[in-house]
Amino acid sequence: MIRDRDANFTAAFDAVFTAIGARIIRTPVQAPRANAIAERWICSVRRECTDRLLIVGRRHLEAVLTEYVHHYNTHRPHRALQQRPPDAPPELAPPVDNARVLRCDRLGGVIHEYAQVA
Repeated sequence: MIRDRDANFTAAFDAVFTAIGARIIRTPVQAPRANAIAERWICSVRRECTDRLLIVGRRHLEAVLTEYVHHYNTHRPHRALQQRPPDAPPELAPPVDNARVLRCDRLGGVIHEYAQVA
C-alpha cells in the first residue's frame, strides 16, 4: 500500500494492513505529487468500473479488476500517450470515414470498446 506521511495514519492503521500481508510504502518527504499516478488510477477504476457494479466477494472483485486492467492497458485512450493505450497494437491502417465499427461490451456492458472493422 502506498500512503503519505500524514499524522492521521497511526501505527494502528499500519498494523491492520501488515496483518493481512500488505507492505506499506510511504511517499517521500515533501513530495506532494509522488502519489499522483496511483491516485489517478484509483479514481479511474472507481469512476469507470467499481462504482457501477455490486461486488459480492473477493473473487468477484479480482475478476472485475483483472478485466478492467486489461481494458485500461489495451484499449482505453490515455491523454499523455496521444490518445493511445499503453499496450496497444500498432495501427496498420489509418481510420476511414465510412468504415464499419464493432462494439465489444466488457463487464456485462459497463464498459464499451469500439474497433474499426477492416
